[in-house]
Amino acid sequence: MTTTLHIAAACLFDERGHLLLVRKRNTRFFMLPGGKREAGEDALAALGRELFEELELRLDADALHALGQFQAAAANEADTWLQADIYRASLPHPVQPAAELEELRWLALDAPLPDDLAPLLREQVLPALQRLPGNPRTR
Repeated sequence: MTTTLHIAAACLFDERGHLLLVRKRNTRFFMLPGGKREAGEDALAALGRELFEELELRLDADALHALGQFQAAAANEADTWLQADIYRASLPHPVQPAAELEELRWLALDAPLPDDLAPLLREQVLPALQRLPGNPRTR
């Protein structure tokens, strides 16, 4: 039986326009920061909670710009699909991994893609960012 998880995640860009990726403890794939929505929680509330838990980052809702809704196979859970609300924002300051995060990585959007990217990121989000006019960073 296939499960669908509803998640919210963010494309967070540094001042160079590089995208922040995270890897959770005991996993292989890099993905966007964010996570599962709790019962009754909307996407922005879930994202705010997850960004604080994972990166000790607080962003105002008006700093987040919707990129879209996407579906893909989950990277680290068998027989699981993701229904994802994805936002983008500029990082206001440096961040460090917290909670279940083990590693951060910065991805230049014009660089060759590593082979350890989660399917949602590789197949859906990065192509959507490439289709944005101009620089995908928020202004």
